[in-house]
This record gives sequence, C-alpha cells and structure tokens, in this order.
Amino acid sequence: MDKIAYITGGSKGIGFGIAESILREGGKVAITSRSLAAAEKAAKELIAKTNNENVLPLEADVRSLSSQEAAIKSTIEKFGRIDVSVANAGIGHFASIEDLTEEQWKDTIDTNLTGVFNTIKASLNGLKDTKGYFITIGSLAGTNFFANGSAYNASKFGVAGFTQAAMLDIRKYSIRATTIMPGSVATYFNDHTPSEQDAWKIQIEDIGEMVVGLLKLNARTLPSKIEVRPTMPPSAK
Repeated sequence: MDKIAYITGGSKGIGFGIAESILREGGKVAITSRSLAAAEKAAKELIAKTNNENVLPLEADVRSLSSQEAAIKSTIEKFGRIDVSVANAGIGHFASIEDLTEEQWKDTIDTNLTGVFNTIKASLNGLKDTKGYFITIGSLAGTNFFANGSAYNASKFGVAGFTQAAMLDIRKYSIRATTIMPGSVATYFNDHTPSEQDAWKIQIEDIGEMVVGLLKLNARTLPSKIEVRPTMPPSAK
C-alpha cells in the first residue's frame, strides 16, 4: 500500500497501532509525540516489529498550529507528500464539574478538540494535492455522556461534530474525512497499563486494521462516522 500517513500521538496506544498496520502494508508513517525521545523509541519498536524502516519520529504539540505546520513540512520533505492525516492525540481529565479545574478543562479542549483543528489546518494543502484522507480518532464518549466526563465528553462530542462538518467542506477537493469512535480500547490512556485483563477490549491493532480498510476502500464510498465497541463486555465473559 503506497500511502504516506501523518499520525499525531503515534508513540503509543491507538496511534502506534495505526502506524504499525500501515507499515505492515508497505506504507510510510510520520509519528508525533510531545517528547522526541518517546517518538524515537516508538519508531525503533515499529521498525523492529514490521521490518519497515519508513518511520519518521517527530516532536510536535497538537495544541500549537505552528508546531503542526512544522511537523507536516518535515513529513513532506522526508517522504515527498502526505496521503493521510490521522488526528489521534488525546488526553482525559475526569472529575465532577464541582472539582474540575480551569486548567484541566483547557488542557482537555486544547488537546482533544483544538488539536484536531490544528492538525487538519496544517495538513489540508498536502491532502488537497493528493486527494487524501483525514481521519480523526473520537470516542463513544462523543455520543454517550457520563458523570465526571464533562470536559472529555465536550471534547469528543466536538470532535464528532467538527469532523462531520469539515467533511462537507473538503469533499469538494476529493478529500475524504472519517471519525472513528471507539469504546473500550486496551491502551495506556488515563495512566492505565494494558494487561491480560484487557483481552475483552478492542486492541490497538483492531483500530489499525480499520484504518487500513478505509484506505483500501474505493474512493467513491465514504464511511463518515464509525462507532466501534467490544463485542462482549467483561461481565458477559
């Protein structure tokens, strides 16, 4: 698969799984992290796992448009173009609205929602050139609200709405846009460490395979919003 993908938050979790799946198909990836050391460590792991050396580790912060623009510029300089931009980076602060701080609110919105805006703004010209694909990683928290989730719910509801509206803006350029909204995924999100106890959850490679499937789908067809959840909850095991 001759695709070049830019993936925010690609040093672990879902972003890492997407990068690995694309590399296994013969593609090339740029992965970002706020820490260059983390991105470089992940790049070495990806190369070892896939035997594909086409990995560019980058330090970038999705909260900054200029940082995203610099990372996209580096990706195009390295690989010649960009076919896919995956806005994956995200965080979670969970607390009652009584206890949620202004800093936690801003950090969540700036990363999870404004970060998606910055990613597409930075990559749009490159995607126009290739009639490429913009993919956002949302959450079922973007359609199901819950206690202690006001900041996270707001950010993920926003990602769903933003992506669908942006899709209507950019499809005239033959750019497709999809938001993937997973339920429980075995990742390091919110300081969790994946273990055998997470076997019932969606695995990061499952999301990676889904992205590869979207990229292989005939361009005339657009799954604009995908909800995905574990087949069975742990209580049913």
